[in-house]
Amino acid sequence: MTKTIRIATRKSELALWQANHVAGLLRERNPGLQVELLPMVTKGDIILDRPLAQIGGKGLFLKELERALLSGDADIAVHSMKDVPVEQVPGLIVDVMLERANPFDALLSREGQALAELPPGAIVGTSSLRRQCQLRAIRPDLVVRDLRGNVNTRVRKLQEGEYDAIVLACAGLERLGMDHLVTETLEPPRWLPAATQGTIGIQCREGDDVVIGLIEPLKNADAVLRTRAERSVATALQGSCQVPLAVFADFQGEQFRIRGMVGMPDGSKLVRAGKTGSAGDADRLSAAVSDELISQGADRIIASLA
Repeated sequence: MTKTIRIATRKSELALWQANHVAGLLRERNPGLQVELLPMVTKGDIILDRPLAQIGGKGLFLKELERALLSGDADIAVHSMKDVPVEQVPGLIVDVMLERANPFDALLSREGQALAELPPGAIVGTSSLRRQCQLRAIRPDLVVRDLRGNVNTRVRKLQEGEYDAIVLACAGLERLGMDHLVTETLEPPRWLPAATQGTIGIQCREGDDVVIGLIEPLKNADAVLRTRAERSVATALQGSCQVPLAVFADFQGEQFRIRGMVGMPDGSKLVRAGKTGSAGDADRLSAAVSDELISQGADRIIASLA
């Protein structure tokens, strides 16, 4: 059995929290196992003056980490699943997901106002086209501006007055102990999160049985099911940073429910779909949600943004 596991991770405070969380779980289950972190700077961390949709998308946060895996410099990489493109890199797998944290978005406002209470013309910051689309659809009178940087940088820009409000993921704020700053949690059915938001995934080399054996016990079946369902809809709709796409799967009692949304970045057009059934029908439900969105014109919206 291997004595040391090397974890490739980004250097941001949130990424390091996630990597250290996985390291702690591995040490708990494997006394004597040495776990080392390999913090790395990715292209997505360096280019902060342009929206992700303009510079190549979410995969920019992964490439350096994946190269470390493929070269053997690292054994696993820890990712926020919403940053992981649907297409897997040849030779690498992301099959292990931890229990999902809070999947929703949070509004933080300087004056403690909820979204409905912000005055007309208030400046709201987010770099996500999905968030921009929903903001503009709900409050077309607001001014929505791009906002890049790590969580602390974004919160600082809010507090310094560059924005009246910003939208961030609840999970990141909670992991960093900053959830006391949340003014309002933006929840379904009015507001849908990104596919797999709040889920941590562990990536490793395909066929590395020793490492797979170590991380497999960390797998959460509920998170794996919901990840598969949400990513299936995103795949069918060719989801990327260029498309305002939201997908959310959860359990409603014993029933499994999937909801999706596709819209124009300016909020001028937005289509929604939802299906409920048994967990065993997750693949069929995902396909049905995708088909319904397409029947409402999601394919034309996506084509117009290509």
